[in-house]
Amino acid sequence: MDNNTGKITLTYREALKQGLRKALQNDENVFLMGEDVGRYGGAFAVSKGLLQEFGADRIMDVPLSEAGFVGAGIGAAMAGMKPIIEVMTVNFSLLAMDQIVNNAATLLHMSGGQIHVPMVIRMGCGIGRQLAAQHSHSWEPFYAHIPGLIVLSVGTHEDARGMLHAALQSPDPVLLFEYTLMLNLEKDIAADLGFIDITKATVLREGSAISIITYGTGVYKSLEAAVELALIGIDAEVIDLRVLRPLDERTFLESVAKTHRVLIVEDAWRSVSISSEISARIMEKAFYDLDAPVQRLCGVEVPIPYPAHLEEASIPQKNDIVNAVKKMIRHD
Repeated sequence: MDNNTGKITLTYREALKQGLRKALQNDENVFLMGEDVGRYGGAFAVSKGLLQEFGADRIMDVPLSEAGFVGAGIGAAMAGMKPIIEVMTVNFSLLAMDQIVNNAATLLHMSGGQIHVPMVIRMGCGIGRQLAAQHSHSWEPFYAHIPGLIVLSVGTHEDARGMLHAALQSPDPVLLFEYTLMLNLEKDIAADLGFIDITKATVLREGSAISIITYGTGVYKSLEAAVELALIGIDAEVIDLRVLRPLDERTFLESVAKTHRVLIVEDAWRSVSISSEISARIMEKAFYDLDAPVQRLCGVEVPIPYPAHLEEASIPQKNDIVNAVKKMIRHD
């Protein structure tokens, strides 16, 4: 920690680990369960060392059955515990879709408001580590479609460190999407983050020329693009959605009213995506604030390729954002 600035430097991985440790320290009803989270230290080393610190009753390795251990987590939550369930990669969550969609998301409704499911499911998500078509992808739009779930995207180091604690305060199931591409990325953040509001999007950079709306790995790319655009006189506002269900539409609609142009950036495929929903809401509620059509930069609609150069080409990069904004500003 730098005592002069009140900031600490840490990787995204370490920020996630600190968030886990704090959650376990603060509440004895919290425990972590998942594949290889204990002795191995987690597939991405996020839980490394926590077994030795908290013991096998609270850091639980489980059999390779996503439906089984997610179902066990739901039962534990119904019984008063607060499980954190780690699904190694988001693709594997499809094996637990029945438990997540038909049980966790519906029990409050089907019980007439009597049964809450206070659990958090963490998923390694996204593209960029050459994990190919069965261990990559961005399934956030799948889960953002489902009533009864709270869906959060961990796109910054601040949220990596503090969002889990806030999610555990929810009486309802929360899904956290954590991005494997960012694990080794270092950033300086405030040592004392204070309260993290998981109901709001965040304006990370103020601007007046265009609103860049994004989440996940698009956040830092968009911020870097905004710095480059500022050098040529284009003042871009950058919004991290953070909350994908329920969407904080007020934040991005207010931004549209100010900038009058919108570019939406996401790794997920373009068709039936988060960007589709954002675009539709802007057209429904802020059409007359627009000076140009809403534009989207999304993942190319192919199974995620293995070669690094093709993988990189399959999702929006900083230069793609810069070029798209230049084209939009020149439109009029």
